[in-house]
Amino acid sequence: MAAQKALSLTIQDVPTLLSAYMPVLERGGIFVPTRERYALGQEVFLLLMLPGDDERVPVTGQVVWVSPEGVAGRRVPGIGIHFSPEDQAVRDRIETLLAGQLDKGAPTYTL
Repeated sequence: MAAQKALSLTIQDVPTLLSAYMPVLERGGIFVPTRERYALGQEVFLLLMLPGDDERVPVTGQVVWVSPEGVAGRRVPGIGIHFSPEDQAVRDRIETLLAGQLDKGAPTYTL
């Protein structure tokens, strides 16, 4: 298994958060735009700043989605990170911010 890598992501607004959040994952997850190469299953450490927050929240997880450089269509290169069980508070905060919007079928960075 490759070494854990560190990333940073600032999400400025709720529409961007809606596009990046991955609610279909058991513990939730987030898409992180990056041109760096990651392997499925790789552990990552993310400093995440959500809309309206003043501080970055540390999140750990595993790569469960890879959109490589040159991905087809309007997709952005990056990775999807499945939150660890310890990050339930982050998932709860995101789902509070997105209340009433998760089932609207909005386009996302992944599906």
